[in-house]
Amino acid sequence: MAALDRERFEVRPFLISKEGRWKPGPILPEPGANPGIDVVFPVLHGTFGEDGTIQGLLELAGLPYVGAGVFASSASMDKEHMKRLFQARGLPVVEYIVQPSGALNVDAALKAFELPVFVKPANLGSSVGISKAHTRAELNDALKLAAQFDRKVIVERAIAGQEVECAVLGNDRPEAATPCEILPSREFYDYEDKYILNTSKVELPARITAAQMAEVRRLGVEAFLAVECSGMGRVDFLLESATGRIYLNEINTIPGFTSISMYPKMWEHAGLPFARLVERLIELALERHAARQSLRYSL
Repeated sequence: MAALDRERFEVRPFLISKEGRWKPGPILPEPGANPGIDVVFPVLHGTFGEDGTIQGLLELAGLPYVGAGVFASSASMDKEHMKRLFQARGLPVVEYIVQPSGALNVDAALKAFELPVFVKPANLGSSVGISKAHTRAELNDALKLAAQFDRKVIVERAIAGQEVECAVLGNDRPEAATPCEILPSREFYDYEDKYILNTSKVELPARITAAQMAEVRRLGVEAFLAVECSGMGRVDFLLESATGRIYLNEINTIPGFTSISMYPKMWEHAGLPFARLVERLIELALERHAARQSLRYSL
């Protein structure tokens, strides 16, 4: 909000509590029922904010909004289906298995992968419920923890190497900024490292070769297109030290804009200042909405 030019934009903030209560009041799911709102800028993470739910409400309300649509939001939030879409486009993902939360099986996970492994809720964000398991006991605890947050759990082979992020911007013709490298202060970039400790470090640009840099940017755009994203997306990668392979980890359709968030910093490094980035996202939202308005929905 501070970055917006108040001569061009009038800002009306809405707060949604963790219990789902709106202040000062909700956006109504009916075209024309929300006078004075020209475009909505969601700054929400996780369930009900980044999974297509709020995007569906805004579609019903007929309002332009920043970022991915309903499908891209929901597909990107569900790590299993996100990976399937990446694989269908021929993009590299880390080997994984999926287990229903009601039928967790430690032996099946151990049969699939050697320890250590990562265990994640299939749907969530900000590394909530994610664990790195080094022993059978830790794996058992990790599965139970992840199952508290979703109806299915992802188990992945652990990759030893670099964590790299790439910012993507655009609609039908997206572009990628200069990738950065995350240097976690803990064993991996978990929730505390992201939001509480503030002790992780970042290298911008990432400490990778020019060829790897080009490939990360290419794969970032491909991942963005694979889930039919729009507006913005931060694509996260794992670069395996032993093999040199680049793996897609995930795409975040509403990347962070906190003081330590790298999405705006990557674009600033690429020559797009923060204030102009926010304006560009609003322009892309209006552009996408206009394109959708030209479609027919009945005979």
